[in-house]
Amino acid sequence: MDLVTYKWTDADNADLRLFYKITEEYYNDIAGGLRNRNGFVLYNLSESIHDVLVAYVSCVAIACAGLKRYPDGDAEVKLVWVEPGYRGKHIASKIMDLIEEKAVQSGFKRTILQTREKMYAAVSLYKNRGYYPIDNYPPYDKLEGAVCFAKDLA
Repeated sequence: MDLVTYKWTDADNADLRLFYKITEEYYNDIAGGLRNRNGFVLYNLSESIHDVLVAYVSCVAIACAGLKRYPDGDAEVKLVWVEPGYRGKHIASKIMDLIEEKAVQSGFKRTILQTREKMYAAVSLYKNRGYYPIDNYPPYDKLEGAVCFAKDLA
């Protein structure tokens, strides 16, 4: 596989904005359309993500993830995405390693995230990394099919 490089950036990054559009379309498809998640889009705005990690192969963006400050000192993991042609190559695991390291360096004690039950690969990734189910936190506490996880950082 080609060499993957990782770059820390912010929500103004053009590659993140592209991935944001891609993930929004993907989640709309899963939810049966924007109308089924319209109340939650506000919480996924890329501008609210303070630390962004983008993975590149030959200067082409192939993956991303971000951290968003959440109440009670948690860091919410957002926009974990790997382009389909690069899945199965452990890029998501490396991204999660780096995201969790950044959360620790930033003083967070726990990461939280939300996904959907039917996103089997994502749920498996998180569980294998030590994430455990928690009660759905707002605004996901009213989102049918949502599941939330947390990981205590040491």
